[in-house]
Amino acid sequence: MLLSARSPSYFEIGWRYMTTNFTEFQIATWGSLLVHELIYILVCLPGFVSQFLPFMKRYKIQANRSETFEAQWKCVKLLLFNHFCIQFPLIMGTYTYTQIFKIPFSYETMPSWYILLLQCAGCALIEDTWHYFIHKLMHHKSLYKYVHKVHHTFPAPFSLTAEYAHPVETIVLGIGFFIGLLSFCTHVSLMWAWVALRLIETCDVHSGYDFPYNPLHLIPYYGGAKFHDFHHMNTIGNYSSTFTWWDKLLGTDKQYENYCKKMEKLREKEA
Repeated sequence: MLLSARSPSYFEIGWRYMTTNFTEFQIATWGSLLVHELIYILVCLPGFVSQFLPFMKRYKIQANRSETFEAQWKCVKLLLFNHFCIQFPLIMGTYTYTQIFKIPFSYETMPSWYILLLQCAGCALIEDTWHYFIHKLMHHKSLYKYVHKVHHTFPAPFSLTAEYAHPVETIVLGIGFFIGLLSFCTHVSLMWAWVALRLIETCDVHSGYDFPYNPLHLIPYYGGAKFHDFHHMNTIGNYSSTFTWWDKLLGTDKQYENYCKKMEKLREKEA
């Protein structure tokens, strides 16, 4: 008796429908914009909802500072400008990139999930290195007040502030995101996978909450919200975007380590 053919997954059906009914320009341009906006909203949602749940206050890192409507609206207004006036023109170049480098769109040419994961890991390593050194440079006294100070408007960050930045910073730090794609991209699916992972990470570290059972903490050397929250509170040190090794290697996490030791002693006294 012959075995029946494998039934296609919902993902495969959806991908084939997309590539059959839409042009590569539409997929690369409007599809990429839609992926970015939907994922950004979804990953910001837990942090946004948490402010209305009293029992979540125990997980808020800077519990004495709460989000205000005015601050969040101010954040949203700049985000709308950055997303549609800065990032969208860059996204429009995605189609040209896929055509120049002959990046495939079809389901048959899509890499296996573990290949995509390895490619995303390579992108993360490159982006984290770029982010560390450019971010540290932006904190130089001759540059900070002109560009990066905008991102530090909120000393107690919340998820929406992940992409709250000066347009120049949006472009310059964003270069690290694209270097990884130039190095590893073999299919348009990597672009969307890398966008998703990067947004999940950056919204998590800007959430202002140290959520329990966070699966991202299973990643070796992952910094997380507490690590980056200290950077916003202190403005010095902890310059990495995702991992902690550059800060540890170059000693820019010393103030954070001392702060953690101090807080631990205070908790012991209170206990």
